[in-house]
Amino acid sequence: MKTAVVLMNLGSPDSVSIKDIKLYLDEFLMDERVIDKPWLLRALLVKGIIVPFRAPNTAKAYSAIWTDEGSPLMVISKQLQSALDSAIMPGVELAMRYGNPSPKVAFDKLVAKYSDLEEVMLVPLYPHYAMSSYETAVVYAKDIHKENGYQFKLKFIKPFFDNQHYINALCESIRPYVEEDYDQILFSYHGIPERHILKSDVTKKHCLQKDDCCQQASPAHEFCYRHQCRTTTKLVADKLNIPNEKRGFSFQSRLGRDPWLQPYTAARLDQLPAEGVKKILVVCPAFVSDCLETVEEMGKEGKEIFMKAGGETFTLIPCLNVHPLWIAALAGWVNDYFNGKNEMLLETLPKYELT
Repeated sequence: MKTAVVLMNLGSPDSVSIKDIKLYLDEFLMDERVIDKPWLLRALLVKGIIVPFRAPNTAKAYSAIWTDEGSPLMVISKQLQSALDSAIMPGVELAMRYGNPSPKVAFDKLVAKYSDLEEVMLVPLYPHYAMSSYETAVVYAKDIHKENGYQFKLKFIKPFFDNQHYINALCESIRPYVEEDYDQILFSYHGIPERHILKSDVTKKHCLQKDDCCQQASPAHEFCYRHQCRTTTKLVADKLNIPNEKRGFSFQSRLGRDPWLQPYTAARLDQLPAEGVKKILVVCPAFVSDCLETVEEMGKEGKEIFMKAGGETFTLIPCLNVHPLWIAALAGWVNDYFNGKNEMLLETLPKYELT
């Protein structure tokens, strides 16, 4: 059977021009799984308020990290594509949820390259399940596959937040940093609104109902971003023998005034020096590729907050990027699937009302 792979990441603007930034923000924020409001309200918020006011600051932030080859996320994603292509038998293409290249571009390239293409394995590069990241990538790819009448079957790798190979790769990427002197390692995850957690709760009675809901077994955990982030943190910290008192956990990138998952990273970075944490390590496991949210938001803004509050050293641990064990993990999942093992195959998505 002729098979191929598509790696799917978040995406970034084509350039740092205001025009391209606005196009990107508009596509991103008009996604009904990112801002889950009725279309008219979403359009008024995004097109009338958020994009016009946010675009200049976003352009400035991207300009601070832009390289000759493009945004860090695009550069690293292309490097990952090339590395994986060398490690497995099927061909590998790259797609983005927002911006270029789209899944259609990736699918068309594969169809043109393989006239007998029968199956494509799409790998959403999101370790944890969230409607605004993993789910929207899967739904978008499925819609494009259906709308364009592709004859190949489309399959998906499921979230890998607790997969031993992902955890091992993450641990080894962190290990050199925790072998040095530090007061705390802060695991900072991309934040999402609390209402997203409630919508994805298939039981409709578990998530966010108790302080320890993430520690109580429930079918809701299959789609619970908060539980999955906590699980990744515990697995990594335990494997690296990080004491409880040196573990931190928070969420970054809040947008709007609605309640988001807490504690907020920016608030914790401001508070920690007064609590005696002067030397901090920060890692962002929700991202597998360094991007605006890691390099600029954490590496620059987060560091400034911490140092102004009295911190002494701030070290941002890079994402997995093209770590050899990360490439090996991806190659292993793909090869296992194409050899008849379905453990990493997505089976279903939760059903709920978007708005």
